[in-house]
Amino acid sequence: MNQFGNPANPHAHETTTGPEIWAQMNHNLDAVVCGVGSGGTITGLTRFFRKAAPSVAMVLADPAGSILADYLKTGKIGEAGSWLVEGIGEDFIPPVSDLSGVKEAFSITDAESFSVARELLAKESIFAGSSTGTLLAAALKYCRSRTKPERVVTFVCDSGNKYLSKMFNDYWLADQGFRERPGHGDLRDLIGRPAEENAAITVEPGDTLLTAFSRFRLYDVSQLPVLEGEKIVGIIDEYDVLMTNQPISVFGPKRRVPERPVTFPRQNAVNIGLLLLAVILGAALVLNPAAPWSATAFLVIVGLALLFGVLLIIPIGGADMPTVISILNSYAGLSAVAMGFVLDNKLLITAGALD
Repeated sequence: MNQFGNPANPHAHETTTGPEIWAQMNHNLDAVVCGVGSGGTITGLTRFFRKAAPSVAMVLADPAGSILADYLKTGKIGEAGSWLVEGIGEDFIPPVSDLSGVKEAFSITDAESFSVARELLAKESIFAGSSTGTLLAAALKYCRSRTKPERVVTFVCDSGNKYLSKMFNDYWLADQGFRERPGHGDLRDLIGRPAEENAAITVEPGDTLLTAFSRFRLYDVSQLPVLEGEKIVGIIDEYDVLMTNQPISVFGPKRRVPERPVTFPRQNAVNIGLLLLAVILGAALVLNPAAPWSATAFLVIVGLALLFGVLLIIPIGGADMPTVISILNSYAGLSAVAMGFVLDNKLLITAGALD
C-alpha cells in the first residue's frame, strides 16, 4: 500500500475525516492539532479546510527528536534524534505529506507526552496511547498561547492497552529516567524492583514455562526467583526453560526444581579429555609416522572416549536427548579436526622421509 507515498491516504482524510470534524463542530472551529506519521491526516485536513474554512489553523505536534517541527520553523532538514513516543515523528519528509498549510509547530518531549497521557487517564478516564499525549500536550500549549478562547480539535490516536508495560508502568518510567526514585543513601538505591512494593519479577511453582519465558522477554532478564507465598523455593533461568523435560509447569507435576541433566563444566571436561587423547596420539604419529597401527588406534581411542562421554552425560533417570545430541556434535567436530591434524602431519612427515 505504501502509505507514505499513496495519494489515497490524504484523499481519504480530505473526503471523510475533514467533513466529519467540520460537521461535529457545527462549522465553528479555530484550529486542528495533528501529528505526522505518514502525513496523510494533516495533508488531507489541510486540503479540506483550505476549501471549507481557510481560517482554521493547522498545528503540528511533533515528538522532540523528530525533524519535522524544526523543518517547518527553519526550512532546513536537520539531524534526527531519538524518541520513545510511538506512531508519530519522522527523520525524513514523507513524500505524501503537504505541510505548507501548517501555521504553528510544537516539539513535545517524551516526558511531557507520557505525563499528559497519564493525566488524561487519571482526570478524564480516557485510556490513550503515547502519541495522544504528544497531541494533547501540543494542543494545550497552543491554547495557552492564545489571547482569547478558541475551539481546538485534536485526536485520541490509539488505546493505551499497548503501553501497560511501558508508559503506564511506574518502574519502566523510572528505568527510562522519567520518574524520580526516593533516595536512601544506601544499597536500596540500587534495587530497581523492591520486594516490599510487590515489584519483584517472579514466578510461582504452578506457572507454565510459557509464563516464565514471557517474563524473561518482557523484562529483559535471564533468571527469575520461584516464590510459593512469601517463601523462595527455587530459581529458574533460561537454560531451564530451554532444556527441561518438564513441559507443563515451572516445577513440574511434583513441584520440584527441574534438574539439569548435564552441566557445562562436565561437558567441557569430557571434550577437553577427548582432545588431549587426540593430541597425544597425534604426537605418537609424528614421532613414528610409519607405524601401521597408529590410525586404527586413534579411531579406537576416539570411539571409546565417545562412548565414555555419552555414558557420562546421561543423567540418572533418563537421557536428555537435545543435550546428548549437542555433545555428540561436539565430539564429532573435535574428532574430525584432530584426525585431520594427525593425518596431515603423517603425510607431511612421510613425504619428508621420502625426500
